[in-house]
Amino acid sequence: MSEFPQLEMRITTALERIKTGLDGLSVPPPLITSQPDSDGVDAGALAAQVAELGAKLDEEQTANAQLEERVKLLKDRQDGKLAKLESNVDAGRARSARMDRELQRLRQMNAELRDINVQLREAVSDGVSEPHLVNKAMLAELEALRATRAADAAEMDAILQELTPIIEREAADATN
Repeated sequence: MSEFPQLEMRITTALERIKTGLDGLSVPPPLITSQPDSDGVDAGALAAQVAELGAKLDEEQTANAQLEERVKLLKDRQDGKLAKLESNVDAGRARSARMDRELQRLRQMNAELRDINVQLREAVSDGVSEPHLVNKAMLAELEALRATRAADAAEMDAILQELTPIIEREAADATN
């Protein structure tokens, strides 16, 4: 039983030396003979075991550093993809908002055109010629045509925005 405190003290000392070595201090290892001391403990075997454990610890630290670098690289890559997706979503929302505005304008112009045409038909059926109604009808029709053209342009823009990356990808694949 009296050997346990001595062995514990030697192990603690060896662990402290390992810690000192790991902290970057270059302390030369003490000269240890591989003969058992008076207690029957082979100090050389302990030193070899400590050296082996130190080498394994270094390997694990290297592997850990490599894994941390890989995780950082994956995180950076993921953040880049996320930013690209967010910008694509924002661009899609902007296109959608533009199309919505143009369609609302088109609906408004068509409703106005229908109203003026009803007034014009009533005037013609009453036998009254209203030149200002004819002018209003022509202006409303022109505005409706402009709104239709703007809505078509917004829709074509949205289609082109969606097709451009596909066409570029196909062109890149064709050259490879």
